[in-house]
Amino acid sequence: MNRLLKSGVAALALASLANAAAAEGKLVIYHWFEYMPQELLDKFSQEHDVEVVMDTYDSNEALLAALKAGGIGTYDIAVPGDYMVKIMADEGMLGTIEEGELANKGNIADEWADPGFDPGRKSSIPYQWGSTSFAVNRDVYDGAIDSTDILFNPPAELSGKINVLDSQGEVMAMAALHLGIPQCSSDRDQLKALNTMLQEAKQHWVSFNSDTAKEVLVSGDAAAGMIYDGFSAKAREEGANVEYAFPKQGYIAWMDNVVLLKDAPNRDNALKFMDFLLEPENVAELTNWTRYGAGVDGVADMLDEELRTLPEANPPEGAGKAVFIEACSQEVQEVYDTIWTNLKK
Repeated sequence: MNRLLKSGVAALALASLANAAAAEGKLVIYHWFEYMPQELLDKFSQEHDVEVVMDTYDSNEALLAALKAGGIGTYDIAVPGDYMVKIMADEGMLGTIEEGELANKGNIADEWADPGFDPGRKSSIPYQWGSTSFAVNRDVYDGAIDSTDILFNPPAELSGKINVLDSQGEVMAMAALHLGIPQCSSDRDQLKALNTMLQEAKQHWVSFNSDTAKEVLVSGDAAAGMIYDGFSAKAREEGANVEYAFPKQGYIAWMDNVVLLKDAPNRDNALKFMDFLLEPENVAELTNWTRYGAGVDGVADMLDEELRTLPEANPPEGAGKAVFIEACSQEVQEVYDTIWTNLKK
């Protein structure tokens, strides 16, 4: 996207954003890469006479690390996934939206109005929802793709040609599904098996990357890869002969959310932007661009017709269950962190 700053947590970048945030008429957003059409930002900027500054990250864990490194008090809003909202709340990173501060809060769809990760939507609003699985280039491999073996024990045609998301939560959750063990297991034997399986699977992977998960499939640099459903749809639109998989072991469901950050320097503008993103017309524009799902009522009639029939949004008969990523206890998370660190070496 144009006018996006490169992700990172360097002190100079944070200091620069802090200076921008101090000025009047600003909104400083911390957001996923390639996840907001510039036209929508421009529309908000023009309607409210607000200059929008945006920095990007490529995983929930990168977001958390950046905020811990000095981002609190720098950014106004961020867009974490479901489980990360709870983690951020527990870390004291979120601000509170008072009753009546969002005029459009009633537009939130019932199924997303009172989520377990933010009861009553005290700090967040829904952004987009979808799934994470994997896609396979059908010019390279024409066999069955209904199993997570494609990622962790792939056929010869795909070995050495797989991109894996640089996202600890999603990789670890998918690996747990593959082994048939609980997420956040504290069983030592299960954790040992998880680590061993991932280390053995690593030999089949060509890259760890989230922000180019679509591009490597389009370019042919990878023949298969973990990917978000909307990115898979966009890869097909850009000419890649890929098929999105719904493995029998299960796949990841997610809901991204706009959160008000603690000590937001431009709190009023943050609330204006959240209200802006609860207007059906704006949500429809966003959803048509991302190819994901909306969490707001009144959007359906404004969506592109093809969104209703996207193969990425319509699991076939026999597909596994979609599961949300769980927030682990500190003890288990420390083990997961060690497994992930060793996997990335």
